[in-house]
Amino acid sequence: MIEVEVKAKIDNFEDMRKKLNNLGAIKTKEEFQEDIYFNSPIVDFAKTDEALRIRTTKQGNEKHIFITYKGAKIDSESKTREEIEFGIEDSKKCAKTFEHIGFKKVRTVRKNREYYAYKNFEISLDDIEGLDPYMEIEIGLEDGNDYKESQNSIFEVFKQLGITDGFERTSYLELLETL
Repeated sequence: MIEVEVKAKIDNFEDMRKKLNNLGAIKTKEEFQEDIYFNSPIVDFAKTDEALRIRTTKQGNEKHIFITYKGAKIDSESKTREEIEFGIEDSKKCAKTFEHIGFKKVRTVRKNREYYAYKNFEISLDDIEGLDPYMEIEIGLEDGNDYKESQNSIFEVFKQLGITDGFERTSYLELLETL
């Protein structure tokens, strides 16, 4: 799958919630996410722009755990890249396995995320520990599909929400590493 994603810093969550409501976006859920990032023993993911993480999500009493690999970004305007994700049962066993085969823990990123649905877009408001407020808009495409049209439509939604600058291609992990 190709994840077409654009992220921007926003002033505050309350104003953006109002703008999303006026646009017709529907809030679908809220959850806490904890992402444990790893670096490869073969290549430096910071240099290749890849990512490997274990994500634990909590929503009420529900808990889900995923392994996600994100390939290098494929353009200069967004965070569009291949994404492979699947569920697992135990994050501690997975992390221990990764470490036994040479992967190193880099950092843990924690955030509260609100999800909104608008047309074929998934929009999230992200309250990341240690960072300013951010919003992401993304569309998932099957491999082989052209992402440019989706990318342009994402920028159009940002424009409708009054955001024309402040776009960020850097991951939350990278932003936290530069503090």
